[in-house]
Amino acid sequence: MLKHSLKDKATIVGIGHTEYSKDSGRSELQLACEAISAAIDDAGLNASDIDGITKYNWDNNDPVDIARALGMPRLRFFAGVDYGGGGGPLGSVLLAAMAVATGQAETVVAFRAMNERSGRGTPRFGQASTAEGAAGAYSYLSPYGLFSPAQMVARSARRHMHLYGTESKHFGEIAVACRHHANHNPDALMYGKPMGIDDHQQSRMIADPLRLFDCCLETDGGAAVVITTKERAKDLKQKPVHIAAAGLGGGGWNHRVMVRDIEAKETEATVIAKHLFADAGIRHDDIDVLFIYDHFTPLVLMAIEEYGFCARGEGKDFVANGRLRWPDGALPLNTSGGNLSEGYIHGMQNTIEAVRQLRGVARCQVDDAKHAFVSAGNAVPTSAVILRAD
Repeated sequence: MLKHSLKDKATIVGIGHTEYSKDSGRSELQLACEAISAAIDDAGLNASDIDGITKYNWDNNDPVDIARALGMPRLRFFAGVDYGGGGGPLGSVLLAAMAVATGQAETVVAFRAMNERSGRGTPRFGQASTAEGAAGAYSYLSPYGLFSPAQMVARSARRHMHLYGTESKHFGEIAVACRHHANHNPDALMYGKPMGIDDHQQSRMIADPLRLFDCCLETDGGAAVVITTKERAKDLKQKPVHIAAAGLGGGGWNHRVMVRDIEAKETEATVIAKHLFADAGIRHDDIDVLFIYDHFTPLVLMAIEEYGFCARGEGKDFVANGRLRWPDGALPLNTSGGNLSEGYIHGMQNTIEAVRQLRGVARCQVDDAKHAFVSAGNAVPTSAVILRAD
């Protein structure tokens, strides 16, 4: 166990989100305030109780503007984290936990709000630039037409297929599991739209070998969680969900192109996985429900391998035969639908669903769930947490 562990020093006590849509019709500030207000209300707190805000640095909202809009008069901590779905919103949960654990703040909200689908404030990532030239690493990529995340991930997916015999249908198992769960979730964008493996295999090609249903949604919406001390959580409205371990991982690979060295000894996930489980004092077999950042299905399969749930190259067998599907699968994945079928709020909605599972109130409720593993990103600097039921 790490000498200065976060284990049980911070607790999630509130969760909230807006509807997930293709066009919110509202500003990103309004979406953020709605999601945060819902999370505060869920915790049984008032906005004036919040003294810290953490965010993903690409979020367009300013914490001070949020504090002013909601009436948080004593904001004494604010911070942000980089790297999209990697460090991103889940990393903001880690920052909030660190603030609480070190006494920098007592009650912190971590949030993500965006109008990614409608473009009301957030440009779509991966669109070709209309300006002359390109900055930084993109100057080596854009002239050759490599600008979309799907194109970048496709290269890693094809390499994994070449090395280990992984097939498109194995990626499809992940997409089908997420859609299956979304069809139990009226809040999901893909609710009422069932999908089987044949539907996945017949969907149009986006960037070979990635098909349409291998790619996450683009969504408008907001999501937030409230974190406080274990002691204060005892007196609040909801069943506490404790942060048993958390970490950020990075390395020397090129995160900008989302292309991993499939054969590298260490990746962003392996950097933190061994410390994460040791810190929490549990093993992989103790995880009851799994939340992997599902921006593209191949990277979910690779994350399962890199975080140590199976050996490298064995992901295709690990995800097969409905293993990831509730209620009969051994390790249900993204039980509200995930980025692929619920909505894409940079994975913050996966954290919310993990909390529901450990409270025992999820729609696809895993029996007697005690531990949830939540990760963000793969092939980019990543973050992950292990959550524990009270």
